[in-house]
Amino acid sequence: MRTTRILTGAALAALALFTAAGPAAADTPSPSPSASGDTSSPTQAGTSFRTATALKQDQSGTADASTGDYLYWVFPADAGQRPTVKATVKLPESAARHGASTWQIDVYDGLRRRQACMYGSQTRTAAAEAAAVELKCVLRPVRALAEPWANDPLPGSYYIRLTAVSMPEQDQGLPVHTEVEATSIDAGGAHAVDGSLATPLVPGTTAAAETDDDSWTSGWWTDRWLWTAVGGILAALAGIGGYALTRGNGRPVRN
Repeated sequence: MRTTRILTGAALAALALFTAAGPAAADTPSPSPSASGDTSSPTQAGTSFRTATALKQDQSGTADASTGDYLYWVFPADAGQRPTVKATVKLPESAARHGASTWQIDVYDGLRRRQACMYGSQTRTAAAEAAAVELKCVLRPVRALAEPWANDPLPGSYYIRLTAVSMPEQDQGLPVHTEVEATSIDAGGAHAVDGSLATPLVPGTTAAAETDDDSWTSGWWTDRWLWTAVGGILAALAGIGGYALTRGNGRPVRN
C-alpha cells in the first residue's frame, strides 16, 4: 500500500510538471520579426548583397526588373526556425520570347555562405509559352550555435538572390515582374543545442531589418527541457516500481 501511494504521488507530480510547463512555452514564443506595425511591402529589390532590400518574415516583396538582372532581398531568421523562401516570376508575353528560360533562387546566410535547400524547386525552367515560373527553397532549421567548420544555418540575416541562369541571348533585358516571400515554422526542441551566438550574423548595412522588438531574444526555453524533465521523472518512477517488485514484503523468512 505504501509503495502504491509513493507511485501515485510521483505520477501526480509528473503530471503537474507537464501541465505547468505548457504555459511557459507559450510565454516565450519563437520570435516573429514580422510583428512590427510596419505592414508596407517593398516594391524594389537590391542588385547586390550590400544593397539587398530588407523584408520581414511573412512579408512579400515585389520588383519590376529585366531578364538577366540579379535581384537581392534580405530577411531575419532566429534559432529554432526553419525558413521557407518562395519566388514567383511573371514572364513577358510569349510572342516576345525566343525560347525557354531557367530561373533560380539562392539563399545565403549573414556570412554569405550559400545554404542548401532541404527540398523545393530551387531551379525551374519555364517553357517559351509559360506565363510564370514558381520557385521554392526550404532551408534547414536554424541552430543557436555550431562548430566553426560547420555550414549550419545560424541566427541572423539571410539573403535571397533571384536570377535567370539560362535564356536565349535575344531575351536578355525583357521586362519581368517578381515577387518573393520568406516564412518559417518552429522546428522544435529536437534541433536545440546548448549555447548561443554572442550576436546574430547581421552585416551592418542590413541591421535595420533585424531590430524588431527584441526579435533575437528567443530565450533559454525550448520544449527539449520539458521532455528531458518528464523522461527523468518516468525513469525515477520505473526505478521505484522495480525496487518495490524485487524487494518482496520485507519480512524475514522463518524456518
